[in-house]
Amino acid sequence: MPARGAARKTGEKEKHVAELGVGFIGCGRIMDLNILGYLDREDARVVAFSDLDEETLDRRVAEYGEAATYLDYKELLSDPGVDIVEVLTPHFLHEQMVIDALEAGKHVSLQKPPAVTLEEMDHMIATAERCDRKLKVYENFVFYPPYLRAKQLIEAGEIGDVVGVRIKMNMSMAPTGWEVPLESWAWRVVQEMCGGGPCLFDDGYHKWSVAIDLLGSVEKVFAWIGSREMFPGTSIDAPAVVAWRYRGDRDVFGICDEMMSADLHIASKYYAIDERMEVTGEKGVIWVMKWTADMLGVPPVIMYRDGKITKYDDMPQDWADSFRDSTHHFIDAVKNDTEPVLTGQRGREVLEFALAVMRSAHEKREVYLSELEV
Repeated sequence: MPARGAARKTGEKEKHVAELGVGFIGCGRIMDLNILGYLDREDARVVAFSDLDEETLDRRVAEYGEAATYLDYKELLSDPGVDIVEVLTPHFLHEQMVIDALEAGKHVSLQKPPAVTLEEMDHMIATAERCDRKLKVYENFVFYPPYLRAKQLIEAGEIGDVVGVRIKMNMSMAPTGWEVPLESWAWRVVQEMCGGGPCLFDDGYHKWSVAIDLLGSVEKVFAWIGSREMFPGTSIDAPAVVAWRYRGDRDVFGICDEMMSADLHIASKYYAIDERMEVTGEKGVIWVMKWTADMLGVPPVIMYRDGKITKYDDMPQDWADSFRDSTHHFIDAVKNDTEPVLTGQRGREVLEFALAVMRSAHEKREVYLSELEV
């Protein structure tokens, strides 16, 4: 399809030599957060949108300003003013779009989960290497300021050697957060399109990313995943409990329990989900008390050590801050020719964890991540 009603034509205005042009493929709700880190930088500018829905394109231009619009993402990839592409489409569409973008000479920031199979991920990684372009799997939780403060405290030895980590996920069906349109749920419950459940494969990717970022590679997992009707005839993967063992000679375990409540009030500007993390060490315990929402209204980081409680409230703590910082990091990686924290290879490692969770629940046994390499 041709570009429709392009508000600007590449070449009409000379681009500043240090400015990176950014194009979005997929302009749904999450774009409101992914775009933030480009809006407050002088060295990057959003220059193009691509979506299958014309009304969405018109709305995005009205909200974020002058930009070219395309119904066909390949037209966006032909725009020489686009240096970075944000891919925000359903999981099953990622592989071909990313390969096309890389081969068009664009750097790619790919929304998590990056793929539905390891083979798809390997194809994208190989293409990025061949084309000498940056490939980042977009995941914001590891950039969340309270998490980074907790990680800093842990790495400084404040609670001693870590003996385990626990992640708690509370989700609600009460209308207290973002409204999620029915069409946005539709593909997320089709195995071939989503690759796994919306709770533990899609949203769970954030938690597995944090688990690996904090304590390293995972050796094996065991998962119990239940079923909860979301809409008539549509079920999601809740409640669930996932346990894992980290690689290494010392026994270090993690656990994540995820619960869906019909009427639980969760105060949130975003999704109606509240997450908390507890890291236990030989000398103390550290909690990260909120991520997406703010159900408890307490300081975001709390440490217990030597019989004393220390509260940390002196950092940005809105969920949007993690999106902004994640994007800033990628801009800097492209400009300075450095590797992003969330490389394609790191994204693959987290994806492997997520796929192992799905397999464990399906086969009712513990799964070694090495099995997925066979």
